[in-house]
Amino acid sequence: MTMIVIQKQFSDRVNRIETSSPLAVVTEAAKMRAEGAELLSLGMDQPHFSTRDHIKEAGIAAIQNNFKKYPPVAGIPELRRAIAKRHAADFGSDYKPEEAVAATGGKQALFNAIQVLVDHGDEVIIPVPYWVSFKDIVEYAGGKCVYVYADEDDNFRLTAEMIEDAITPRTRAIILNTPCNPSGAVMDAEDLRHIVRLAHERGIYVIADECYVYLNYAGEPFSAGSILEAKEHVVVIGSLSKTYAMTGWRAGYSLAPAPVSNAIQKLQSQSTSNPSAITQKAAVTALEGPQECVQQFCTEYIHLRDRVLKGLETISGIRCAYPEGAFYVYPNVSSFFGRSGIRSAADVAGRLLREAHVVTVPGEGFGTKEHIRLSYATSAREIDRAVERMRDFFAKL
Repeated sequence: MTMIVIQKQFSDRVNRIETSSPLAVVTEAAKMRAEGAELLSLGMDQPHFSTRDHIKEAGIAAIQNNFKKYPPVAGIPELRRAIAKRHAADFGSDYKPEEAVAATGGKQALFNAIQVLVDHGDEVIIPVPYWVSFKDIVEYAGGKCVYVYADEDDNFRLTAEMIEDAITPRTRAIILNTPCNPSGAVMDAEDLRHIVRLAHERGIYVIADECYVYLNYAGEPFSAGSILEAKEHVVVIGSLSKTYAMTGWRAGYSLAPAPVSNAIQKLQSQSTSNPSAITQKAAVTALEGPQECVQQFCTEYIHLRDRVLKGLETISGIRCAYPEGAFYVYPNVSSFFGRSGIRSAADVAGRLLREAHVVTVPGEGFGTKEHIRLSYATSAREIDRAVERMRDFFAKL
């Protein structure tokens, strides 16, 4: 008698995660465009601005100067110095260059940090709504997500008390994302200080996703890395993607105490190794060069935010928390559930795409079931046209 052994095809760890929902939307939209559809995109999380010329010129110069050899895993020395120096100048932190690790975007820096800190069974506190990758990266590491639900009626404000109530003896890390993707919520600086100090006292790591830290419209940007007495338990995740409109360059970094940075470097040495040599030269110029573009981007985003909010107010049935940072609005569309076969935010986003040809991202990937995410990192004309299409779509339901 022949025995048939059925083997699983994929590892348990890859089966624990899902495809990023924004990327899934982009894939479907790209297919529709290829078939001739004229889409208006409020779905992608990247600036519509061009990378500034002095940054592009640094990349071109690196190519022309044949800067093509493998750089060190954690980044060329001048980039690590530039990361630490820029962060210290802007936030008063005290990181040494060897505590900075350059990564292929903020997502890799986040992935690295969670993989080296979180083990099977460890609990990681994640505020809701959350950036789509938090949940999956924690689960890939074998950790358990503990969700803290921010109050939509209070503009998704996250308080220290909410986090403290979720801490247990198994808590290993707390992920904080301010300004928040997708809600645009900005944490109060005092709440952030309280959480970081509390975590430090209990030996819990705070992983601070600060990819939007400069896009804070509520006041002065504030970093968890500036709380010097808690540095031992803080990992800052940074990115040049949004700050300098460099998404496709893939330039991110982490700042962490030396033991954590060394572990991150070890992990990265066995995965991607270093970020692109060309990107690293451009990143040095971005960090050390003129910073006027950062404020220029912020000013324009405020105008675009106000424009999309004003447009959404004209759509009966939609309500939206007031975002104070990043470049997203997160409207609640639950009043349309039960109409014309719509049962979920995913249904709303899917039908907006297929019927109104407006690209949005459903809230399920961000941990809520009642919302869609719109990015206003686009032109005013694109926003106006998209809102008009949305208004017509919802009026017919």
